Amino acid sequence: MTSSSSSALRDIQRDLETKANDLSKIQKDIAKNHQVRKKYTIQLGENELVLKELDLLNEGANVYKLIGPVLVKQDLAEANANVRKRIEYISAELKRLDSTLQDLEEKQNSKKDAILKLQQRIQSLQAGKAKA
Repeated sequence: MTSSSSSALRDIQRDLETKANDLSKIQKDIAKNHQVRKKYTIQLGENELVLKELDLLNEGANVYKLIGPVLVKQDLAEANANVRKRIEYISAELKRLDSTLQDLEEKQNSKKDAILKLQQRIQSLQAGKAKA
């Protein structure tokens, strides 16, 4: 009886360790997601500011784009379109990151629940051993 219960205890502890490692990986992924999301949020703010600046310009105003070390003249309508496209892309990426984050948080919660159940089983097995 005691050898089978200690074997079961070892199996549960191994399972617990695996789930804890999985949880750790998920938490790292969540942190990485937050970093990327922060970067995109900053870029979105910058691009929205550029768009507001472009909207203030007159039709014939000169607009320059920095390409490497060189300022290249760019058509106002083209600059406007490029900034709007960037905002659209960044917004789509933020939505994608949000859905990924939601999935990761759901996985994290289910792993935490599984770990809690395993810990309770270990405690009940150890309590059973103590009585024997």
